[in-house]
Amino acid sequence: MRSARRRALGFIPFVLLLPGPKPLLLPPMPSQAAAGQQEVRAIDLATVLRFVGAQNLDVQIAARRLEEARAVHRVALEQFFPWLSPGLAYHRHDELLQDTAGDLVDVHKASYAPGVGLAAQTDVGGALYRLRETRALSRASEHGLEAQRAESVLAAAEAYFDLAHAQAAVGVAEDALRTSREHEDQLHRAVEIGLALRGEELRVRAEAGHNAVALRQAREQQRVAGIGLAHVLQLDPRVELRARDAELVPLTLVPADAPVDSLVEQALAARPELAQEAARLAAARHAETGVRYGPLFPTFSAQFFAGGLGGGRRGRPGAFGASEDYVLALGWRIGPGGLFDAARSAEARAGLEAARLLAEKRRQAVVREVVEVVARVASLSDQIATAKEALAAAEETLRLSQERKEFGVAAVLERILAEQDLTRARTDYLAAVAGYDKAQYALARAVGTSLR
Repeated sequence: MRSARRRALGFIPFVLLLPGPKPLLLPPMPSQAAAGQQEVRAIDLATVLRFVGAQNLDVQIAARRLEEARAVHRVALEQFFPWLSPGLAYHRHDELLQDTAGDLVDVHKASYAPGVGLAAQTDVGGALYRLRETRALSRASEHGLEAQRAESVLAAAEAYFDLAHAQAAVGVAEDALRTSREHEDQLHRAVEIGLALRGEELRVRAEAGHNAVALRQAREQQRVAGIGLAHVLQLDPRVELRARDAELVPLTLVPADAPVDSLVEQALAARPELAQEAARLAAARHAETGVRYGPLFPTFSAQFFAGGLGGGRRGRPGAFGASEDYVLALGWRIGPGGLFDAARSAEARAGLEAARLLAEKRRQAVVREVVEVVARVASLSDQIATAKEALAAAEETLRLSQERKEFGVAAVLERILAEQDLTRARTDYLAAVAGYDKAQYALARAVGTSLR
């Protein structure tokens, strides 16, 4: 009976065999109606890179810091200009007052002086070096804004590739579930007509359940990746984003075989973070020089008053006429905040040395970043090649298993293992491509290439 049953299994129609593997395409974009009340929007990489600069909060914060630095520089420049002080002064004295001879006399008098005062007071040395310091800090903020834009563009690109990868993984999981469901239906019909064992059907049903869980997890990851991209772009996270690109393909922004030394030199010359640290170092140098040499310059003050003066004894109206005053003074400050201020000099030297160390730390970080990303790009390039070979082998294995004409326990297990291998191979290939594209953008960012 068993041998007869095995011979009968060999005549099952070819229609019961599983379909071949599907190409690595992203699942079709669902309509808004199909998604229920969830709004779905498709977005491509070019739109993401164009949109991130205007919406990203970090970029806006950096822009406000640049405005602040420029305003501080204007404040430092305004220290060289005089200011006007219009107003009215009233002075009254009653009772005793000492005259020029030294006698105390009983005096009751009042005066008033309306007019306009023009005054200027400038610590020439401090203002001069402060102006240079704020100019350097303003340049540092400009480079900081440029660096933040590049960082935000990289974050947006990586978030987009995460979304594309998750979306492609959903397509793989849907194919795996559809194939296992078809296989389960075929085996169920075979069990009903007595051509397959019940255990074989249950084994395939368990595999279909595993694929259903994997599909649900993949859809969760897709939604989370869309929320992450919406956060980077400052969009409403309730809107579900979908990648418009049909498939994940390896991109090349920087040649994978480019010499590391040339990439490091390019990064050291082009990275805005290094220019930012250089500007901060220049600002610290101006601040330290100002502390050493600024007190040698005198403090200049000038005042001019033009208006009128009137008054009389015991508050009675008296004469009123024009009045002008002129004051011009030069002076030096000795002690705290001026000459021989050892504590302030030590503070400035420590700040300059800290700026030097920070600049060197940033330079080393840039070099390390370039070398690390180059290694990651090379590794992922090899992973893509290996994943391609594994994918081709998995597809061929499944094809050979589909050509078998008998249903036995071994054949069912072989089919399940072949399907699992194909799903894993497709998943590994997508992960390698997505990682490679992210690494390419990271390498372009590391060497200072514009990502737009």
